[in-house]
Amino acid sequence: MNIKYRVSVPFINNDEIKNVNYALKKNELSGFYGSFISKFEKEFASYCNTKYALTVNSGTTALHLGLLAVGIKRNDEIIVSALTNMATIFAILYIGAKPIPIDIEKNTFNLNTDIIEKKITKKTKAILVVHLFGHPAEMTKIKKLAKKYKLRIIEDCAEAHGAQYKNKKVGSFGDAGCFSLYANKIISTGEGGIITFNSKKYYLKAKNLKELAFGSKNKFMHRDIGFNYRMTNLQAAIGCAQMKKINFIIKRKINIAKLYDKYLFNNSLIVKPYTKKNIKNVFWMYCVSIPKYKKNLRKNIMQKLLSKGIETREMFIPCNLQNIFLKKKLFKKNDCPIANKIAYNSFYLPSGMDLKEKDIKYISSELNKLVK
Repeated sequence: MNIKYRVSVPFINNDEIKNVNYALKKNELSGFYGSFISKFEKEFASYCNTKYALTVNSGTTALHLGLLAVGIKRNDEIIVSALTNMATIFAILYIGAKPIPIDIEKNTFNLNTDIIEKKITKKTKAILVVHLFGHPAEMTKIKKLAKKYKLRIIEDCAEAHGAQYKNKKVGSFGDAGCFSLYANKIISTGEGGIITFNSKKYYLKAKNLKELAFGSKNKFMHRDIGFNYRMTNLQAAIGCAQMKKINFIIKRKINIAKLYDKYLFNNSLIVKPYTKKNIKNVFWMYCVSIPKYKKNLRKNIMQKLLSKGIETREMFIPCNLQNIFLKKKLFKKNDCPIANKIAYNSFYLPSGMDLKEKDIKYISSELNKLVK
């Protein structure tokens, strides 16, 4: 089938090609050698207003290292949003820690901060905050709870590069900010991730762990059980080019969301993305929901849109509905009823940089016809 309107398309031009060719000519390929790695890290840290940034090979490994760097250990309990990409949950489980799922707000789909305190126990060591689809979570409340109970804050910013809460960028609120640089993210290195820190101690620990924990005096006398989580210089070369256009990309994402709002405005059956006050939502994806849910309604809508060349994508399935976790009795199905409902009546529309207003008008028109 010919798909004309894809959910997302990487925004690549001659800047990335030029940087990669330069790295190739210099034979600067690996994650140990090359000028683009440190350049990308410094530029990203500066952009997020943090002291440090550390490149890694995925958003998942960014989360894993971020948790390890701040001292999370086996059997620690971690407060986390139920509705997220399962990489967030997997990273906690890699350590042997226990995810404690929190149900979501109906409007933003972020974790409901009014529920968090009830879930805190003596074993709780951190809050892993997900800024879903580019909308920052309520960081004021989260910071207060973290201070009160002496908890670490790890931010999952995989979908929220450049998003702001009260004029402060995500990734700068917590002890570690974890970003994905996968091909469909705000900026991309194809595969990859990056972690922001303000603590030198946490930064150095994560840096050592990502490089197999090599020794300082004798390289092959390892300091810890390390990981091979390095980003290559070729990927960092792409990252440096992407940093030049990050503000342009975000501006386009916001404009695309405004155009969808405009052309879906008169359809009360479609719930559109919501943005709270004092928030800069970067609209990684434009996610809509159909609250008057009927069995197979979403599936039928998505299939009919696909027949028109319009690609869509389902909402994440929350951790408390994942069969792999239910079999292990990690969670109970009804732990997060709002997330459960949203998961099966929501999907996101194309939001690539190549979309023009006429394209968004057409996509909206086709969706409006289907949802009456």
